[in-house]
Amino acid sequence: MNKRPMRFRPGILIFLLGLVIFAYPAVSNYVYQRTADTVNNDFDEAVAQIDDKKIQESLNLAYAYNVFLSETTGNITLEDPYTQEEKEAGLAEYARMLEVNEQMGHVLIPKINLDVPIYAGTSEVVLQKGIGHMEGTSLPVGGESTHAVITGHRGLPTAELFTELDELEIGDKFYIEYIGGTLAYEVDQIKVVEPTDFSQITIEEGQDYLTLLTCTPYMVNSHRLLVRGHRIEYVEAIQEKEIRENRIGGTYQELFYIAVAVLVVVLSLMGLKMYLSKKEKSS
Repeated sequence: MNKRPMRFRPGILIFLLGLVIFAYPAVSNYVYQRTADTVNNDFDEAVAQIDDKKIQESLNLAYAYNVFLSETTGNITLEDPYTQEEKEAGLAEYARMLEVNEQMGHVLIPKINLDVPIYAGTSEVVLQKGIGHMEGTSLPVGGESTHAVITGHRGLPTAELFTELDELEIGDKFYIEYIGGTLAYEVDQIKVVEPTDFSQITIEEGQDYLTLLTCTPYMVNSHRLLVRGHRIEYVEAIQEKEIRENRIGGTYQELFYIAVAVLVVVLSLMGLKMYLSKKEKSS
């Protein structure tokens, strides 16, 4: 008795394409995060090789910049980073004293399992590869009367970046790794504002703030989401505990999507083999 040859159905192809579309964002973000981990590790290792005296000189320049900024508050024009044209590389000199391998540091947000590089400026080139420091705001080195702002995209095809920033709540913590060590911040204010409203990111005397900025609503981008944190004491054990707890859940999710991607590839190859076999028999 002859076995009926298996037929390749269009529905299978549609199903496979659906799986690919479903898995692609997560898989591409996984690849991006692993790349970001390498970049961040390279930054940390490079900083460890820099002479303490040179680091202090760089920090002193950054502190002086921030003092100047706080003394001239109201005289500096801020611009929405998502409406300005790409600036020339020379305009990033304001942050050059903090850069190592063209990187200012990295921001770590345990709640959303994120650890990505921070670069100077908010050009599209910068925002496609990481988080940008908003020029005209304090440099992210901490200190009284400072308010640094870092910004990132949501929903890039290849990386989530600040996609899940709206999941942060009052009391959540985030960290800035830079040449001077680690700065810890606790979320104390979350606001949605118009793109031209800069009243929430100005310097307040005596305060040490850092705001995370992104577009909202997701995929609409008509407003800006501002998640502000105030400086708190950095406790390494607490940071490591937060990272460990959130990374476990993130790892399981990543493994699931990778498994889906592998399944898609296997099923696609099987489907292709069936199709070619049928075509060969019919010819």
